[in-house]
Amino acid sequence: MQLNHARWLPGILTAVVLSVLPALVFAVEEGVHAPDFSLPYVEQPDKSVQLGDLRGKLVYVDFWASWCLPCLRSLPQINTLYQKYRDQGFEVVAITIDDPIEDAQDFMDDLEVPLSYHVVADQTADIMDAYGVVGMPTSFLIDRQGVVRKVHKGFREGDTDLLEQTLLGLLAE
Repeated sequence: MQLNHARWLPGILTAVVLSVLPALVFAVEEGVHAPDFSLPYVEQPDKSVQLGDLRGKLVYVDFWASWCLPCLRSLPQINTLYQKYRDQGFEVVAITIDDPIEDAQDFMDDLEVPLSYHVVADQTADIMDAYGVVGMPTSFLIDRQGVVRKVHKGFREGDTDLLEQTLLGLLAE
């Protein structure tokens, strides 16, 4: 029996395009205002951080997950940057999508140095979807007016140096 590829191929292509299209259409890009959010802390779920409350500061929003091996390297390096520049108005909000939250807590417990910035949970992935995140880690550097100035996907050695260069330029503005 011979299949007629011409009959079903357009349907498959349409399904693939429609499944990827929302992430492409709704992804937060450089030059747009960052969507506001309020999320609970991983270690203190009765307290939360709201992005809008950080207006006037440079904010690095970093989406991560406990199963993300590059996150294990990036989070401590971002912590070093945070400690170096926080007195100049630099904030970091690390957003985990782990569910159950205990996975994120175990991950953080395994780090050699505790993270000193905001670590919050997006267990419903609503904020991840609002930002159009499709891979871990993905980060957004947001300026003092709430505009996304840099979007970065993934993590490789040297990425922290590039972030620091961009950060220094924005701090000088």
